[in-house]
Formats: sequence, C-alpha cells, structure tokens
Amino acid sequence: MGRSDPSAEQPGPGGGGADVALAPEPIAESEVEAELEGIDVDAPRVGIVMGSKSDMEIMQQAVRELEERRILHEVRVMSAHREPDVVADYAKNAHMRGLRTIIAGAGISAALPGAIAAHTDLPVIGVPLSGRLSAAGGLDAILSIVQMPPGVPVACVGLDNARNAAILAAQILMA
Repeated sequence: MGRSDPSAEQPGPGGGGADVALAPEPIAESEVEAELEGIDVDAPRVGIVMGSKSDMEIMQQAVRELEERRILHEVRVMSAHREPDVVADYAKNAHMRGLRTIIAGAGISAALPGAIAAHTDLPVIGVPLSGRLSAAGGLDAILSIVQMPPGVPVACVGLDNARNAAILAAQILMA
C-alpha cells in the first residue's frame, strides 16, 4: 500500500480538509452594490437637507410634493459651515443608503448644495432661500448655487421654490 500525503488526511483548524478555506474571499464593493441594487427596500429615494431649522417652512413644500407623489424621502438639518464633516459623510454615504437625488436648501452663502455635490455622484438640486439676512432679496443664494465650478454640478430652481425641486427630483427618479 502506498503512502499518501499526510496533510491531505489531517483536518484543518476548522475541522475541514486542508483545502477548505476558513474565511470567504473578499467581495468587491461594486459587486455588493450590484447585488443590493436589485433588492426592493423601503429606503428613502430623495434626501432633503437644509442648513438651518429656520429653513424648514420653505423646504416643507418639497416634503408635501414628494408625499403627494408617494416618493420616500428623508429630511435632515446640517450646516456646511458648522458641520462640514457631517455634510461630507451624508453625501458620501447617500447612494449606498438608497438615495437617488438630494434636494439642498440654503440661504445667505448657500454653500450646502455645492458642499454635498462635491462629495457625491448623485444629482443635487439646490434651492436658494431668501431670508432677513440675505443680500439683494436672495440674489446671493441664487448666485452661490448656479455659479459652481466645472465638475461640481448643482441644478438650481427658483428662489424659495422647494416644490419645483421636488418635481425635478421626481422627474430624475422616473428617467
């Protein structure tokens, strides 16, 4: 009788044969996203963000429009200036969490839409907001949103027109 390889007869540390892998091979992130894309979940599809709680009254127009259309959404308040890391994390993880577009309302310097667009590949819709501190009736916010640098696009709707932003978000989801 011939001798066989002793390592082939000995169980591995997990109790299996020598050719049993103990840990699964790592899966590429793109493969995971492709598998998750097909799963129907009740995740929000539209993110609505604003720089201050005082913006909520105007941004409620977007909330109402999305609710009427039965589009799942989430609402967050975060400041591009006071919480830049929170804004960046939100934008970087938005696609993975199921969002397909983001509506960002901001007044005065209106940096929030651009700050979000800089950290995501999702479409960002900016809503310029007027307020008692805005210059020229909100012109400062409009210019801050429409004058984005090349490579960082932000769509822009009319001053205080969050409803149009929600309609545009719905159109993006249907495309």
